[in-house]
Formats: sequence, structure tokens, C-alpha cells
Amino acid sequence: MQTAREIASAKPATIRRRKRLSIVKIIVIAFLSLLVVTQVYPLIWLAIYSLKSNEEILSGQFFALPHTLQWKNFTDAIKAGHYFQYLKNSLFVTSITMVSVLLLSSLTSFAIARFRWKYGQIVMVIFLIGMMVPLQATLLPLMIIFKNLHSLNTHLSIILPYIAFQTPIAVFILSGFMKSIPSEIEESAVMDGAGVFRIFRSIILPISIPPMMTVCILTFISIWNEYILAATFISSERLKTLPFGVNSFVSQYSVNYGAIGAFLVLGALPVILIYFLLADKITKGMVAGAVKG
Repeated sequence: MQTAREIASAKPATIRRRKRLSIVKIIVIAFLSLLVVTQVYPLIWLAIYSLKSNEEILSGQFFALPHTLQWKNFTDAIKAGHYFQYLKNSLFVTSITMVSVLLLSSLTSFAIARFRWKYGQIVMVIFLIGMMVPLQATLLPLMIIFKNLHSLNTHLSIILPYIAFQTPIAVFILSGFMKSIPSEIEESAVMDGAGVFRIFRSIILPISIPPMMTVCILTFISIWNEYILAATFISSERLKTLPFGVNSFVSQYSVNYGAIGAFLVLGALPVILIYFLLADKITKGMVAGAVKG
């Protein structure tokens, strides 16, 4: 048992430790608050900007609230900017890419993580190398390939590169998670007569939903905001995606600042909504395979 003197001498040390923890907590909270402000404020400023008239914007009062909410800016952006046409193209391209990436990456990750074959690590290294290839370095070779295939100015010319560039990171995430799944689950399924595809469909896929959601969100954000490939391989206005629509609208209506802000808000809105609705899935999916078993 501790004596009264030992207990008394331990109290100052405990108090000092609590003070240090309190100071660290204050610093962390202050840093995170600053980070939130720097990330959220531009979005709030853009929303306020989109509801101002040209006169209010040109007056130089950047931080002032609008005297009258100019909802007409959004009407002009939707009608003059052909917003729904660009939105439809982006949704089509992004959806096809996401489904293809999930299908290919899940099958590949299952083969790498759960099969015992000598080329598994080599295949994984190839995918890791694919993560390091810059998109800009592939523009000319892809241009030549699609020209020979007569695929330029089609959605296929951007969907295929999107799949190729998004699959490596998806394989990296999914294979890391699938390696953490206990092998006893598969052994029990094999004892019950389940084949490879039955195990994949009925066991591995349901367990892998968190990292697959992460892959979905990361792919959506990356493809939705991509501009270089869409501007290079597609020339038809009818097939352009939303990022090009934003750039085109800004170029054509450079004096209508409120409408430009409204179009920027409309362009960013789908990504913001998807991210806030599914943000927790990203964290769960990224750390899902961190702990073995």
C-alpha cells in the first residue's frame, strides 16, 4: 500500500500531466478549427458571390452580404450554360467508369490477395507502377491510339483512360483489405461446396463494402473534376463534360460575374453533396485493412 507521502508526491505529477494534455488539446483544436475555416470559407464565399449583382461584385465589397438575393444568376447559368446537358454527360461517364473500376479492381484484388500464385506480387507491382504514371505523359500516345481506332470525339475515348488511371489505386485499396480477411471463412465455404466465384460473390464482396465505397467516392471525385482528357479527346459540344462546361461558360460570359459564380456553385454541388453524405465511408474504407484479422 502507498503511504500518505507517496500519494501526496504523486498528485503534482498528475496535475502537470493533465495540464500538458490540456495544452495539447487546445493546440489541436485550434489547428483543426483553422483548417476548417480555410477549407469551408471559400465555399461560403463562392455561394455569397453567386447571389450578388455585378454592381455589388465590382464595388469591391468582397465580404459583404448581397442586398438582394440574385437567384436569376442560377437561372442564367442553367439556361445559357447548358448545365443539364453537361451534367448528363458527366453522370454518364462517371457512372460507367465507377462500375468498370469496381468490377475490374475487385476481381483483380481478389486474385492477388486470396490466390497463391507466383505472379501475384508481380501483378501488384505493375499496378503500383501504374499509379506513378502522370496523366499528361499519356496524352500523345492515347491520341494516336484513339485516332487509329476512330474513337476520338466519343465518350469511349475518355472512359477507357479514366478506368486505366483509377484501377491501380482501387486495386491497392481493395487488395490491402482483402488480405486482412481471415482465411478460415473461405475454408468453411469450401467445405460446404462453394466455388471460387461463389466465395467471391457471397463472402468477399459483402465484407469488402467499406473499401469499395471508398473506391467509389475517390473515383467519383477524380473523374468528375477531370478536365485535360475531356478537353483533348472530345471536341463536340454535345459530348463535353461539366468541367469543360464551367470553363466554356466562364469564357463566354466573362462580364456576368454573378452567373459565373452560380455556374461554379452548380458545378461543385454534386461533389460536395456526395462527399458530405458518404464522408465517413472514406475513413472506414481506408483503415479497414489496417489491422490484420
